[in-house]
Amino acid sequence: MNAQKLLQQFETCFTASAEGISSAPGRVNLIGEFTDYNDGFVLPCALQFRTSVAYRHRSDNLIMVYSTNYPGESEAFELTHELTQGLSHWGNYVRAVAAIYMKNGYKLGGLDLLISSNVPQGAGLSSSAALEVALGGALNQAFELGLSAEQIALLGQQAENDFMGCQCGIMDQLVSAKALKNQALKIDCQNLAIESYPIPDELALVVINSNFPRKLVESEYNQRRADCMNAAAKMGVASLREANLAKLEACGHMMTQNEFKRARHVISENQRVIEATEALQNNDLEKLSELMAASHSSLRDDFEVTVPATDGLVEICRRTLGDNCATRMTGGGFGGAVICMCSQEDVPRLVEAIPMLYRKRFGLKETIYIASAGEGLQTALCAEAEVSKI
Repeated sequence: MNAQKLLQQFETCFTASAEGISSAPGRVNLIGEFTDYNDGFVLPCALQFRTSVAYRHRSDNLIMVYSTNYPGESEAFELTHELTQGLSHWGNYVRAVAAIYMKNGYKLGGLDLLISSNVPQGAGLSSSAALEVALGGALNQAFELGLSAEQIALLGQQAENDFMGCQCGIMDQLVSAKALKNQALKIDCQNLAIESYPIPDELALVVINSNFPRKLVESEYNQRRADCMNAAAKMGVASLREANLAKLEACGHMMTQNEFKRARHVISENQRVIEATEALQNNDLEKLSELMAASHSSLRDDFEVTVPATDGLVEICRRTLGDNCATRMTGGGFGGAVICMCSQEDVPRLVEAIPMLYRKRFGLKETIYIASAGEGLQTALCAEAEVSKI
């Protein structure tokens, strides 16, 4: 949705004009899965899909929210007491962001909010992070909080961790806040240092949503994080970033089988990210193919977060294009999407092959997105001409 359309809908909804607008993208992670909360390396890029928030100040302490994605639903809460979760799942993300900002001492006031998003939900493309960052951008602008993009990302992560109960790392929020157009970001999650790498023009990013019905996976996700923390502790290191495979082998007898396997994935995945940045820089699709195949195998066998549907999509991509594609599961797993990087000229072959083979084998209908690397958080006051660029 473009900004002007959202502003028109805001006026229809609240019978008053919006004062400002904030917009943040979803993301796809090229490689570096489950390394972020282990202080490791990741290589994501933002997508062209975005979540936008239009706002207007109120004279009271009420937050009143509507979403164009959920017509007929609304969310409302007062800022005068400690916030708890409500009945609306999407509304809880608004509560989460407001609660964390107040907990960190930022003074907020009443707002009318209208949210709209075209970030695919349930596909592992970080629709929740896009919402957290877009909301944070709106609060930062509305109340002149003076926050940096990095601070907005960290507060968004805290909202996810402390209020929503999902122990995610910083990758999703940070790339949503700080992404650069047509660039992948290598993020060092230990110190949040970022290096950008242009995505070659001839390289296409094809995201295939398996549409496998993802159930609540927070408990599985949080257990894997606990396994990683336990493995690090048994090796005597602050995080798996400080470990290597030799140390893991030496200390493996102290670990459960799952702790050992989870740690092996993270340690090897960090090395794959470093090598992938070099391959991307050299436009070396053959090397990227090798690295992403190894990443997917590790996610399947050691981290155990793939499902037959996503394994099948990866197989179909490789069967269709061979080593001329780099493909793996992307995101939190247990369903969701796969990413396939290939030559622009090979996209039609892929788009033709996937529906026929995938639907026949799994009885599911995939959704294919030809993605492009978008920009991070953007905000503007409605009196400014900059709104047209959001």
